[in-house]
Amino acid sequence: MDPRDGIHMDFCSLGMFIIDDIEFAPPRKPVKDILGGAGSWSALGARLFSPPPVSKSVGWVVDAGSDFPVELRHIIRSWETSCVLRETPDRKTTRGRNVYGENEDRAFEYVEPKLRIDHTALPQSHLLAKSFHLICNPTRCIDLITNILAEREMIFQRYPPASGALPLPLFIWEPVPDRCTEEEKENMYRALKFVNVMSPNYVEISGFYDACPSPSGEIGRGYLASMCNDVLLRGFGSQKNGAIVVRAGRDGCYVATHGFNEWLPAYHKPPDDPEASSNLKVVDPTGGGNAFLGGLAIGLVRTGSEVQSKKLRVASAYASVAASFAVEQVGMPKLSRAVNGSELWNGVRVAERLDEYLKSLPSSRVHSTTYHPAIDAKG
Repeated sequence: MDPRDGIHMDFCSLGMFIIDDIEFAPPRKPVKDILGGAGSWSALGARLFSPPPVSKSVGWVVDAGSDFPVELRHIIRSWETSCVLRETPDRKTTRGRNVYGENEDRAFEYVEPKLRIDHTALPQSHLLAKSFHLICNPTRCIDLITNILAEREMIFQRYPPASGALPLPLFIWEPVPDRCTEEEKENMYRALKFVNVMSPNYVEISGFYDACPSPSGEIGRGYLASMCNDVLLRGFGSQKNGAIVVRAGRDGCYVATHGFNEWLPAYHKPPDDPEASSNLKVVDPTGGGNAFLGGLAIGLVRTGSEVQSKKLRVASAYASVAASFAVEQVGMPKLSRAVNGSELWNGVRVAERLDEYLKSLPSSRVHSTTYHPAIDAKG
């Protein structure tokens, strides 16, 4: 199919689909059969800002095994995305067990075998996406990007773009926790030559530098900044306009690129914040980080696709708002419609929350009118 026809994808996740079983600290009861996985949550983060028909610009892959719940099919269908639903009746659906303790500490294990996604799972429309979300180790990151770019080049050889130039997508890399080790640091540096944004959480980036968080799971902000500076200089290098965005849960995120760095708050305030009334809405942190990255990718695409300080700041606002919807309930937020037909997620218009968040940020460098018109008009 000629790529100049059909759907134009803004976002594609190569994260897996997982059915989650979640166990909380007592006295909360466990829950089962929750739609989850990095692919699902990152797709949600992008979908929040993409009401129909723009919803079709959000791509992801779901491998449905013999035990795939009908209820989850209904949820997926209701989002109206470009979901590649692969039926795998000879296996059970990938399932994970999440166990939460104090301070949002999370233990995870696969109950059913995982089925990873690579470039071969993507149809042409998804291969030509403007942005990709990758969650993998450094070596696999390089391999995935190399193969995606090779596939794109073959497509454009058959159908040369009108501009004559091959458009380059954005690659947003989320490193997997078990490979965030000092032994993998050199591989991490190599992977950064291929990506536009690296986004670990604060524990994961600490692992690359053999740093030990405090008993509460925190690390000093000064030391975090020094690790990020090293990533920018030794990883991305002075000639590449890359960025690192460290996800810090209730403490927000640290955003850094050459010549710019900033802490941005989470939308929901931590309990010890004087304005913490909204934190009562934080129910389950599962998926918050993945949704953050789907929002980040869409924010970069919708504000010009360049990793520059102002655009990165706006995109991180998209990300923070996406994460806020992910943590307000167990499982996915509820999609409904207002009387005028506009979309509501958990009873809220996404554009209004984004507007509120942007206005709350210090400095006038970011204006509330920078979000994409689609979510203002229809979502």
